[in-house]
Amino acid sequence: MKTFFLLAACFNGLASLALAEWHSWRGDLAGSGHYSGGAALPQTWAKDKKVCWRVDLPEPGNSTPIVVADRVFVTQAETETHWRGLYCFSLKEGRLLWKKGLVYDKQEKTHRTNHYCSASPVSDGKMVVASFGSAGVRAYDLQGKQLWKRDFGAIDHEWGNSTSPVLHGDLCFHYHGPGKGAFLTALNKTTGETVWTWQEPDWQPSERTDGFKGQGLGIIGSFSTPILIKSGGREELVMSFPLELKAFDPLTGKVLWSSTGLNPLVYTSPMVHENTVVAMGGYYGNSIAVKTGGAGDVTASHRLWQEVRHNGGIGTGIIKEGYYYYHDSGGIVCCLDIATGQTKWKERLPGAGKSWGSFILAGDLVYTLSQAGDTVVFKANPEKFEVISQADVGETTNSSLVPHEGQLLIRTHKALWCIEP
Repeated sequence: MKTFFLLAACFNGLASLALAEWHSWRGDLAGSGHYSGGAALPQTWAKDKKVCWRVDLPEPGNSTPIVVADRVFVTQAETETHWRGLYCFSLKEGRLLWKKGLVYDKQEKTHRTNHYCSASPVSDGKMVVASFGSAGVRAYDLQGKQLWKRDFGAIDHEWGNSTSPVLHGDLCFHYHGPGKGAFLTALNKTTGETVWTWQEPDWQPSERTDGFKGQGLGIIGSFSTPILIKSGGREELVMSFPLELKAFDPLTGKVLWSSTGLNPLVYTSPMVHENTVVAMGGYYGNSIAVKTGGAGDVTASHRLWQEVRHNGGIGTGIIKEGYYYYHDSGGIVCCLDIATGQTKWKERLPGAGKSWGSFILAGDLVYTLSQAGDTVVFKANPEKFEVISQADVGETTNSSLVPHEGQLLIRTHKALWCIEP
């Protein structure tokens, strides 16, 4: 019991800290994407308006930065020299403070649009952990000293990888996948030693695939990042996999429950509202909602609804007061009622629209960044789609916005931007 309460306290403390400083890809352990800083975020800007600083990056990258105190961390590849690593910038002025990494000269599979080092780093305020895909995982202190390293071999998937590591208590959760031999593991965050590992099965088509009966699975894989949630008196580490949503005991790796109903290819991370987890497949895959706290296969007992060949996309949405706002990656934004699975409305975003990035929420305002570099701000309103503002930096991006005390960080294929209030 003592261990549980210590971890629970750490959970609450880290969640609050991450919301203020954005220590991980989605800001907190539950991956909510909610900004709770004291200063309002900017709603309009341009290349020459409200730009605090802009610093060039050596080549395109899809990962999202994180903010720790007065520093910005972002993963970056330099393909000509086969370098994979982590950049640390000054939040105040955008100056490069240090960069650390390694040379990986082996062949690494990926899609031409999924650049190396697509996973975002994560921090607990004292250290930073970064996944470099096939090149392994590295942990650094805030001054750039390497604390430990782990190498798990090549990730064997034609579309590469992008799952970000997660820190909680004394553990670092890392997904080495997708592809053949993929696994989810918990590492000791101080030493990098393995605490537990769950081996992903060899997914096979069957009646349970819901909507894919009698078909081959095609390209299979998960690009989801796990989340940590509370359910009753326990914590659950929840992640979307091909065909299934699963919850694990974060301390032991024991599978607590699983629900079928997803499709073979999953991009988005699960989202939680009260005691319900929503998971979506990508590119018109399946969407499901599952009640937490179950045991074993809960498909029949805890799966609340399923939408087959739904309009889910690549980026993860946000939840506000029982409604899930997300986009289909093709420029259509949707509002879904979590209780019923019914779509309240679907509307086309102004501007370029198409996006790989994930939403953030500030108050009742949703921010979404398109691949063309324009940001649309709209109200989280289940009754109608209401655009508040639109802004543009004019550079291609597959990243997500990062809020911090009235500022916004934008990582494009050319640069890292800091937008001032």
